[in-house]
Amino acid sequence: MPTDFRRDIQPFTSSLTSQKRATNCAFFGAGLISAVWATIIPYLKINSGVSDGALGGLILCMGLGALFAMPTVGPLSSRFGCRKVILAGFTLLLLSMLTLPLLSHFWLLMVMVVLAGAGLGTVDCAMNVQAILVEKQSDKTMMSGFHGFYSLGGIAGALLMTFLLSLTSVTLSVVFCVCLIGVCLFYYQRHLLPYGNEQNGPAFALPRGPVLAIGTICFCFFLAEGAVLDWSSLFLTEYRSLPINLGGLGFAAFSIAMTAGRFTGDNVVSKFGGFPVVMAGTLTSAMGLVILLALPYSVTSIIGYFLIGLGAANVVPVMFTAIANQTVMPQSTAVPAVSTLGFSGVLLGPASIGVVAEHSSLSTALLLLIPLLALVLLLSRFVPYQKSQFHD
Repeated sequence: MPTDFRRDIQPFTSSLTSQKRATNCAFFGAGLISAVWATIIPYLKINSGVSDGALGGLILCMGLGALFAMPTVGPLSSRFGCRKVILAGFTLLLLSMLTLPLLSHFWLLMVMVVLAGAGLGTVDCAMNVQAILVEKQSDKTMMSGFHGFYSLGGIAGALLMTFLLSLTSVTLSVVFCVCLIGVCLFYYQRHLLPYGNEQNGPAFALPRGPVLAIGTICFCFFLAEGAVLDWSSLFLTEYRSLPINLGGLGFAAFSIAMTAGRFTGDNVVSKFGGFPVVMAGTLTSAMGLVILLALPYSVTSIIGYFLIGLGAANVVPVMFTAIANQTVMPQSTAVPAVSTLGFSGVLLGPASIGVVAEHSSLSTALLLLIPLLALVLLLSRFVPYQKSQFHD
């Protein structure tokens, strides 16, 4: 006999609007703390005195911690609810981040970065479970807007940390951002869902069928985004002769385009449907990549980064909405499977580009992203954009 996965839960009377705001808060907080992490990396190198190679290993620890945690989130959110899992993930993440500017011992720093990564992976996966459930209740397209708040949090975090670091120490800057996120979560936590997806399958399983297609598309876009962005400053300064202080313009153009695309994406997806949005977005990103590599001008390169961000904006949100439309795997298993596969692209992207660039050139390495986008075009037809597709 199937069990009611909402049993033993106190009556939950939060309005859909409040649930949406709480979900926005979680995405914004995750984006903001991710920006804080990116900003303090140079300070961690100075404090610990490590080489560039060791620093690369330290950065990798963040991703590894997330990958280890993600497969556990599905059963945990089913057992304890999205609220408890999101709050537990943020608690681990924020407390770990507070310690990082204070540490100089490399191995201790590595342990805390792994814990921070585990917290970030937990939050990332659990807030997407929350987003899917809230969107499902509303019967409206909301996923692009939720992910838009992550992008907005990233921009806000970068600007806020830049401002704070001009006034005070890195430690106090991190404390301020952590407290800001903590206050927002404290206010909205009561509107996070006290339940998750029903656990009617294994705790973790390899993606299959349409879930494999969804996860592979996320993998391709996360890999391409990570590769393009992590190497954007170097590409613009060394291959397009921009001054080093303007090397961040590529990242800025990408981020602005992605944020704008996501905040308008819900209306676009509602009007045209998921499949046309994924196809158009993939082709737009491919066009941006071609402009970036084919035209030897700094202005056109920045336009290329803008188009890549605009095209990529709504592909991953559409994929997470599609998880709720398939019935091949339980959502409690499908969300962690897709998150884990997609996030592995973030780890592999920058490193693989570096290996290829060392043996040829950065332009050649980035050109290899075109086949990934072609693979997305091929797989996009296997994604269940409507509820009626892909039943057992």
